Amino acid sequence: MSVNLLLFLCLWASSFLVTRSEDPYLFFDWNVTFGTIAPTGIPQQGILINGQFPGPNINSTSNNNVVINVFNNLDEPFLLTWTGVQHRKNSWQDGTLGTGCPIPPGKNYTYHFQVKDQIGSYVYYPTTAMHKAAGGFGGLRINSRLLIPVPYPDPADDYTILIGDWFSKGHTTLKKMLDGGRNLGRCDGVHINGRNAKGDGKDEPLFTMEPGKTYKYRICNIGIKTSLNFRFQGHNMKLVEMEGSHTVQNIYDSLDVHVAQCFAVLVTADQEPKDYYVVASTRFTRRVVTATGIIRYTNGKGPASPDLPPAPVGWAWSLNQFRTFRWNLTASAARPNPQGSYHYGGINITRTIKLANTAAKVNGKLRYAINGVSHVDPPTPLKLAEYYNVADKVFKYDIITDTPPASIQEIQLAPNVMNLTFRTFIEVIFENRETAIQSYHLSGYSFFAVAIETGTWSLEKRKNYNLLDAVSRHTIQVFPNSWAAILLTFDNAGMWNIRSEIWDRHYLGQQLYASVLSPERSLRDEYNLPDNTMLCGGIIENMPKPPPYSI
Repeated sequence: MSVNLLLFLCLWASSFLVTRSEDPYLFFDWNVTFGTIAPTGIPQQGILINGQFPGPNINSTSNNNVVINVFNNLDEPFLLTWTGVQHRKNSWQDGTLGTGCPIPPGKNYTYHFQVKDQIGSYVYYPTTAMHKAAGGFGGLRINSRLLIPVPYPDPADDYTILIGDWFSKGHTTLKKMLDGGRNLGRCDGVHINGRNAKGDGKDEPLFTMEPGKTYKYRICNIGIKTSLNFRFQGHNMKLVEMEGSHTVQNIYDSLDVHVAQCFAVLVTADQEPKDYYVVASTRFTRRVVTATGIIRYTNGKGPASPDLPPAPVGWAWSLNQFRTFRWNLTASAARPNPQGSYHYGGINITRTIKLANTAAKVNGKLRYAINGVSHVDPPTPLKLAEYYNVADKVFKYDIITDTPPASIQEIQLAPNVMNLTFRTFIEVIFENRETAIQSYHLSGYSFFAVAIETGTWSLEKRKNYNLLDAVSRHTIQVFPNSWAAILLTFDNAGMWNIRSEIWDRHYLGQQLYASVLSPERSLRDEYNLPDNTMLCGGIIENMPKPPPYSI
């Protein structure tokens, strides 16, 4: 065989492999069951995934296809969401009651989504009932492909730390309390990765570190309502990423982690070899509740000191910390997709939406609302009703206006859905008129968190926006009697949940959905209804499937 022919065959074979190749797949089988857990030392019923609490950590790489077959072995419907994963063109996989049916007891459902260039730290958790208060949650990381460098050396290891508040009453009792119109009150404890060190010298370490090496810790607040401060005893943290964006690498001795937020930090084992505590304690609560865990040096000699590093005081400290977070403009990733625009500060705002939270009683029972409407999930999921062209039988669009009333005296119970024009650049203002801190999440998107300030928002406040290097993220806190502003392009077609991550508020109606429809109804903008989609609610179950979208 001639050299030229051999070269041709090699080139042909390589091109064939390239054109036929597909992004890698990750397959998981998850069995969801009840089991006994004791995060704060009190045994109670919890939700396990494959017998684990917290659940398995998903370790993926950008562009991976993730396929998770979830078997619901509980005695009630169950549903998972993947917070921060954008599900481009694919709100079917978002895992909320507005986009799909929950998995019935004894049945299974297979999630299939692709993680794009969202290199960072995320979590998954249940969205049905008060299941999040019982477990069923875990970490989800998206690593960088080899061709996309990260702006720091590879760490010696990569650890996930899930912190959260905990209620010892159990999720069924908590649900009954809320259904009966009562408030949950304060948490009973705090956990770190599902446990709390006893401090008796017999605690097993959460993780180990080798002297002189640097480790990456992904810290996520997986709780249901309480902001937490997290810190390492005797060690500083270098912040490198938050919610899918590389940050300017500032040094912190502690971080306020609000509900559903994630931070990635680098910690160097440069202290005396022994045990050290990591500490998580409640913020903005009258009684401070603390949990600890052990980090052990591999050649360590001696227990951790009982003198814990102190927590900060006051929410002004937390607001000032927010202002130190900056997007790393020199990093090649993680960054939003081009549709989100790297030059967001130069785009004309086409619409301003102000969303105000409210607490009130309806028929003597506590409800929470946004702009006077307390969301109720209809039996037929909103997205399915829209896809089957029967939305008018299930909900009404735009029952709230872009500007909330100055004073909200009454609350309406209804599905809360806003129409948003595809690919428009929108400003959203979250107004907190109450004395409790809020935390909001927008599914399907990352947004630019350009400002948090006290008082009342006005057009003049735009001059205080960070229009250069605000971090692109998916969750933002709003302090008492304050407001927060975000900017984003609604370029991801689908039905997307804007929700309070304070879970009792979410359960009692403080959420809405953004309907973003592509006028072309094309596969270039949105995927078709998956073949394995469950149908529920009665209206659509016997209807013929609508014609699929085409390119």
